[in-house]
Amino acid sequence: MDILESHVAFGGRQEVCRHASSSTGTDMTFSVYVPPHEEGVRLPVVWYLSGLTCSHANVTEKGEYRRACAELGLILVAPDTSPRGNDVPDDPQGSYDLGLGAGFYVDATRSPYAQHYRMWSYIADELPALIEREYPADMQRQSIMGHSMGGHGALTMALRMTGRFRAVSAFSPIVAPSQVPWGQKAFETYIGDDRELWRRHDAVALVEDGARMPDILIDQGDADSFLAEQLKPELFAAACQRAGQPLTLRIQPGYDHSYYFVSTFMADHLNWHADRLCDAP
Repeated sequence: MDILESHVAFGGRQEVCRHASSSTGTDMTFSVYVPPHEEGVRLPVVWYLSGLTCSHANVTEKGEYRRACAELGLILVAPDTSPRGNDVPDDPQGSYDLGLGAGFYVDATRSPYAQHYRMWSYIADELPALIEREYPADMQRQSIMGHSMGGHGALTMALRMTGRFRAVSAFSPIVAPSQVPWGQKAFETYIGDDRELWRRHDAVALVEDGARMPDILIDQGDADSFLAEQLKPELFAAACQRAGQPLTLRIQPGYDHSYYFVSTFMADHLNWHADRLCDAP
């Protein structure tokens, strides 16, 4: 692992790191913030998954999480959203919602993406092992959050990995990718047209099929230009209500899809996670 950047912030340390990934067959870059702490103490971990076109850098530079993480004693890890490199296939049409920056947190099975686009395995298995080895992370106290495509990733990982994450939250997530253009395009391209496979990566379908979390928090801006066509939080709210899955869905007036929105409510989400992570040694 190479440390590309290291900065002191709020008494803790912000790092940007690169390592060779066996999951993707490429170098991968991620950021990690470690708050001030006593030697030998292991800290709870919050994973943050980013959205379409993003890398680790978007939330690292614009997410405004470090003060809250320092006060709450939380490590925050922000992976990239796809493999990258000269040999990594991109969308031949050059669209922003497929290929580089748009891994959709699945393991691709279709050519030419299957060789490198293995973001589920990378985030579920490989990167946690690296974080546990290199940082003072208490892997018994993990939670996960994300924005847009990353909100989709956070919800599906939490709902499928029973017991791994104590909490999950999202900003403007894609909750029903099987029912919206972004998700349908990605799933058809990466994993084919078997809609039963799609259900394993669809938060609405997972709740319908019995997956549960103790609670879920979602913030969604009502001025989000993607709200009606791509995000559809009402589908998730209805599925949760039918299933008895606890959900706090907050529609925030005037807010759009940007990091101005995410950064406004970041501390709220981190406090919500800390309430569920910091009750045990």
